[in-house]
Amino acid sequence: MPDLKPLHEAILNGDAKTAKATTEAALAAGVAPLTLVQEYMMPAMAEVGRRFECNEYFVPELLLAARAMKTALELIRPLLAASGVQPVARVAVGTVKGDLHDIGKNLVAAMLEGGGYEVIDLGVNVTPEKFIAAVREKGANIVAMSALLTTTMPSMKTTVDALKQAGVREQVKVLVGGAPVTQKYADEIGADGYSESAAGIVAVAKKSLG
Repeated sequence: MPDLKPLHEAILNGDAKTAKATTEAALAAGVAPLTLVQEYMMPAMAEVGRRFECNEYFVPELLLAARAMKTALELIRPLLAASGVQPVARVAVGTVKGDLHDIGKNLVAAMLEGGGYEVIDLGVNVTPEKFIAAVREKGANIVAMSALLTTTMPSMKTTVDALKQAGVREQVKVLVGGAPVTQKYADEIGADGYSESAAGIVAVAKKSLG
């Protein structure tokens, strides 16, 4: 079996080229795709998250690590799907209507992918209708909303209300986050979880699913 430590290190160091090459070599050598994800990639992203929480890493390092992981995942995902491996859950991620910031949303998506979740990235300026469609048509179990402006935070409440009116609120867990968002606000709008940083999202998602 090839030495797979370089894959772990490549993700930690944000080295997408090495992450891809190591993954290709491992798959060619017959290493199970799930082994790569569970034993090397997920622990690497968990460590990236820990370093971010401790202020050892900052947003640029987080983005580079996420990119490295995504590069490796692109090779693995089709193989996992073909072998019938189910994701932990399906998450529809988006920045709410009126908000065009995507760095936080991209980090959240990357951390969730690293944690074994299937991510439906709805992009920015996402209307409540788009979140509802992701639940109805794509089977999202979790809706994760981001807002970076105090002026766009009310869109989170509008979306929660719209999910209720559409009759799909009971089917999904709603997670919220973003610079101006607080636990108090999350409670007020009836969200199921709140994370103050992208690094903490996997633990919050896991907790919300019970």
